[in-house]
Amino acid sequence: MSDEPPVRLYCFAHSGNGVSVFDGWAAHTGPGVEPVPVRLPAATAWPTGPAPATRQALLNATLPQVTPTGAAPYAMYGHGLGAVIALTVAQALTEARLPGPCLLAVGACAPPTPPGGHISDHDLLHQLGGHIPPASDEGVFLRAMLPVLRADLELARSLHEAARRPLSTGPLTTPLLVVASQSNPLAPPAAADGWHAWTKGPRWQRTVPGHHFFVRGGRQLPRLLGRACRVARRLAQEPAPAG
Repeated sequence: MSDEPPVRLYCFAHSGNGVSVFDGWAAHTGPGVEPVPVRLPAATAWPTGPAPATRQALLNATLPQVTPTGAAPYAMYGHGLGAVIALTVAQALTEARLPGPCLLAVGACAPPTPPGGHISDHDLLHQLGGHIPPASDEGVFLRAMLPVLRADLELARSLHEAARRPLSTGPLTTPLLVVASQSNPLAPPAAADGWHAWTKGPRWQRTVPGHHFFVRGGRQLPRLLGRACRVARRLAQEPAPAG
């Protein structure tokens, strides 16, 4: 594997976080995997500027960063809203008949569903924070990020609606890894089962400790994704079945 180019793991952050959430991942993904954070408008410009209001505006900001330029394999991981963005980008690349990722990994996100009803600020904070004390650092962070989370929910509704439309090229065949956390009321492990309908490729599911923001800190998630990337690379190198 040392003579091969690494699998580039494009990472899409969750609501209100920039690429710093993936700091240190390169030390934990293991050999042959290179984490590449994708700079999203959701993570950089939204707190002070307008959010991209449409799927196309989002793709205009992300596709130039991930469009494959060679034969080297690549993978995607999206956390929270980043999971729906990663799915959206993978679908767009497929419809453009460009090489898709060898692995699509999604975490802390339920699969796209029909639009739901309005949720109050109190209920949204309760669902995200659970038992987190409001005066704690994480509680203060959640309240400060509420406007961004609201904007993200509106974009998520738009992306969910677009993702559910049939692709002109047929369903994705990308291998899929779904990562759920044990204490996430927004996307419990049981909800992760619904992701299996989004690809005809191999599918795996893993459950990790933590709440919605389990991407922040720790080595378990990047290690898991590094192993998954190496497995996906081997699968991509295997000859296609006859017939």
